Amino acid sequence: MTPPLSPPSLLPLLLVAFNICFSLAASNSVYESFVQCLKTRSNSSDNISDIVYSHSNATYETVLEQYIRNARFNTSSTPKPVIIITPLTESHVSAAVICSNNIGFQLRIRSGGHDFEGVSYVSDQPFFILDMFNLRSISINMADQSVWVQSGATLGELYYRIWEKSKVYGFPAGVCPTVGVGGHISGAGYGNMVRKYGLSVDYVVDAKIVDVNGNILDRKAMGEDLFWAIRGGGGASFGVILAFNIKLVDVPETVTVFKLERTLEQNATDVVYKWQSVAPTTDDNLFMRMLVQPVTLNKQKTIKISIMALYLGDVNSVVPLLAEDFPELGLVTEDCFEMSWIESALWWASFGKGTSPTVLLDRESYHVKFMKRKSDYVKTPISKDGLQWLWKKMIELEEPGLVFNPYGGKMNEIKETETPFPHRAGNLFKIQYSINWKDMGIEADKRSRSLVNRLHSYMTSFVSKNPRSAYLNYRDLDIGITKNWSYQEGKVYGESYFNGNFERLVDVKTVVDPHNFFRNEQSIPPRTIKAWNEKNEGSIPPSTSKAWNKSKPYVMIILFMAIGHII
Repeated sequence: MTPPLSPPSLLPLLLVAFNICFSLAASNSVYESFVQCLKTRSNSSDNISDIVYSHSNATYETVLEQYIRNARFNTSSTPKPVIIITPLTESHVSAAVICSNNIGFQLRIRSGGHDFEGVSYVSDQPFFILDMFNLRSISINMADQSVWVQSGATLGELYYRIWEKSKVYGFPAGVCPTVGVGGHISGAGYGNMVRKYGLSVDYVVDAKIVDVNGNILDRKAMGEDLFWAIRGGGGASFGVILAFNIKLVDVPETVTVFKLERTLEQNATDVVYKWQSVAPTTDDNLFMRMLVQPVTLNKQKTIKISIMALYLGDVNSVVPLLAEDFPELGLVTEDCFEMSWIESALWWASFGKGTSPTVLLDRESYHVKFMKRKSDYVKTPISKDGLQWLWKKMIELEEPGLVFNPYGGKMNEIKETETPFPHRAGNLFKIQYSINWKDMGIEADKRSRSLVNRLHSYMTSFVSKNPRSAYLNYRDLDIGITKNWSYQEGKVYGESYFNGNFERLVDVKTVVDPHNFFRNEQSIPPRTIKAWNEKNEGSIPPSTSKAWNKSKPYVMIILFMAIGHII
């Protein structure tokens, strides 16, 4: 006789059944239990049902899809959350953490939806989404040039509110205005002022976070170790980021931007070769991003480079600067455009000349596409022979492109242990690998990802080694994932993202979330899970066992309903 299945061996079958038939009435009991828990822990006047969405809610799909920025994770086969919580207050967040933990469901935290692997809103286990988009207040104190910004605000909203108050202050962060502040800053955050001012996290002076026990903590209450961890180590491994207190930076009234393009037939190889030594070492006020793309022009396959630049000063300063440092570029006054800092934010976001800054308040993303991104760091210049070999490979692949982002300047002045983000001095530039596609389906996904993976493989000899480093905010699950939430699994991707800082992040995690409630495919593991795995090989770790016992009644109901549905 076949022995009965134990909970661990049943789990995969139950999870499949869960995803097949969750839309059935069994979900109601989970929803009702969660809502009742929220009500007991929130203000009695709050209409809790208005912020919690189950599959039976008519607007469930709209809320889910509103902040999906990668079409790869918006298909019929993509696992969907059991419940979506859209908190209106900090107390709602606290209650949501406690109730999710009590009921035994994993909680994914979404502040903008731009994570490239969708880990903030996709899981292969039963899960809830805590969507922070309602928590987006921005409070600016010009007396000390500081801002409290909630995690659900977008970078565009932050830039606009700064511009409302001042024309000579800004903030060093990303160029895409619909990125959520919570994920961007907690993953380190960089943009086109990185050489002048460093990273977004370098200007965080306080924060508010909800811990695993539902406590709302500021910097003093959380302690310096946790405050260190959430400034570049990814907030979702440690709690729910409610807000950051950031310091503004000076920007001149007039800045200059330019974009120049060259092909191989227009001396692009010489330009790229020289860019590697100039872009990281020139005046700190100058940031020159370079895009490298395979293209077909006049029926001939070639490589096109595009250099987009921001100079924190006027055209009369940047043109002679590059005439001396970078004559191969051939920059002339007619290539440049002077404007205000807020106008440069619009220019970098591809808005046309004369666009009102109010467009930065638009939270919609109109060009959601299928995409895959990867990253690397370059410490020594690639030779001309190496570049020419690379061009041949890129032309063969036809589709994947590269984006080179120069470092140097302020990045060389900050110790790699100052924040969890370690990629400071010694790095010439960061590479982003990029591929987009339009066709839906497994074959198109497999083909496109294979192309970008091949390009990544071709670059091996040119980039950092031991470890081959990567950038957390360019999330890439190919580096490695954790299935058992073990230290050894986490170390694979953890050392790529954080180098030697990974060990300290593990220490912090072990203290603040020892049972690993806050987790995803690439979260920081606690050491307690490692110890559990070594002592109880083959058993379920404590956090999983806890979740199994709490969610077992709901999952069993769903399994039986699935079997009945299939029969």
